[in-house]
Amino acid sequence: MRPHRRRLPAMTRRTSTINSSASDMPESVVLIRRFLLFVAVCLSCLLLYNDSNALRFLHRFSSSPSASFSSYLSPLVSEEHRLEKVLKNATMEDGTVILTTLNEAWAAPGSILDLFLESFRIGVGTHRLLNHLVIIALDQRAFERCLEVHNHCFALVIQDFDFRQEAYFMTPHYLKMMWARIDFLRSVLEMGYNFVFTDADIMWFRDPFPQFYEDADFQIACDNFLGNSDDLQNRPNGGFNYVKSNSRSIAFYKFWYSSRETYPGFHDQDVLNIIKFDPTTFSIGLKIKFLDTAYFGGFCEPSKDLNQVCTMHANCCYGLDSKLHDLRIMVRNWKRFVSLPPDLKRDLMLPWGVPQNCSLDSLRHSDALESDAQHGSQE
Repeated sequence: MRPHRRRLPAMTRRTSTINSSASDMPESVVLIRRFLLFVAVCLSCLLLYNDSNALRFLHRFSSSPSASFSSYLSPLVSEEHRLEKVLKNATMEDGTVILTTLNEAWAAPGSILDLFLESFRIGVGTHRLLNHLVIIALDQRAFERCLEVHNHCFALVIQDFDFRQEAYFMTPHYLKMMWARIDFLRSVLEMGYNFVFTDADIMWFRDPFPQFYEDADFQIACDNFLGNSDDLQNRPNGGFNYVKSNSRSIAFYKFWYSSRETYPGFHDQDVLNIIKFDPTTFSIGLKIKFLDTAYFGGFCEPSKDLNQVCTMHANCCYGLDSKLHDLRIMVRNWKRFVSLPPDLKRDLMLPWGVPQNCSLDSLRHSDALESDAQHGSQE
């Protein structure tokens, strides 16, 4: 009696037939097929490895799903524009990079980006710093423009959100962009890089590094400086800061970003004005310094001496057109100053001539928020 044979499923039967046929092939053909299969598997693994390596930094955002970052899947984004490689190419010897973010509105020809880059070229000791500047583009057009005018560019988008247009102050669009920036900067710290973050509407007229404090983890420019770099009553401006990568700064950026849920509807600078008094900040042990507006000025509180100024910020200003108008005047007056003979530079106190179209009214909002925060902490 023939033994009962279990009928195999269709897929298994097909495989069995293939294997049976393979056994009848010459050994050389079998070896060639195995070799080709091996090569195919190796190539697949290599491609997967490269993709995971290029996007490794994105996993750092897993703790913040509301700001889900991804690099562009565009032919323009070649391997040389991956974040880690871009940062490595731009870094200084001590692991410091200069970072700014741009969208299409600010990157357009004749807009903020052109003035920003020009300030580095006409500043005192600043031209070399362009080698360490990384422009983070928030949309495709900004990235394409960056590639036309600068060496270190990275394309970054926030999924399901369009950052191409001008982000008006305190709109949901603006808040989303500001908080995305904080989370992105935290990821840069976790990658081991120190950074100077600068808004692109800040003109770099002199090398700022000699004016930074050596013993600070986190140092930040001010809308209003009260004369003491340790005074928490100073009003910081998140558009310019120098941060060293260490456990304290990373913990602080995580706390800062998570505080957006504690204070919904506030932007990052408002929240910073609150949490600088928070016990959590003290327990982290972050060493904070506030930068003197004599060196790091702005429209809120302009630097008075052009022989000292390092950066000037178009803060306390609403609207791109107003910024551009006043920034052009500022750059023109700086060019006039640097063209003077040395003795006149020392003795002549030239005015900036700005702000004109920009306004100081934006300080009122932050004043009220900070006052409420301090009142709440006392209670």
